[in-house]
Amino acid sequence: MKRIITYGTFDLLHYGHINLLRRAKSLGDYLVVGLSTDEFNWNSKHKKCYFSYEKRKQLLEAIRYVDLVIPEENWEQKKSDVELYKIDTFVIGDDWKGKFDFLKEQCEVVYLERTPEISTTQIKRDLEKL
Repeated sequence: MKRIITYGTFDLLHYGHINLLRRAKSLGDYLVVGLSTDEFNWNSKHKKCYFSYEKRKQLLEAIRYVDLVIPEENWEQKKSDVELYKIDTFVIGDDWKGKFDFLKEQCEVVYLERTPEISTTQIKRDLEKL
């Protein structure tokens, strides 16, 4: 069984997120999603989420491409998650290109092209204009 992992906040879930999850899952058999906790988002990413961690987790668990959702609590846990969950491929959006190459010692690293016309940041900007 080929195991894939990806990470994100997945707030204001949109079709760009679904595209990423679908494409990630197509690379293997079992998709693990590291979901940023509210504390990690606020303390390290300086992001305030609209939906709580538990609500975002429920949304992800309802998506057929996702097999397991785990909490992402810090930047450093990726190496241990790859080992713990026996990951074959780490997948992330290409806006992070090169940032996770250090994981190539443990698994394949794939940077997927983002869906260009959509992002949570853009949705928030558009809503502010209303």
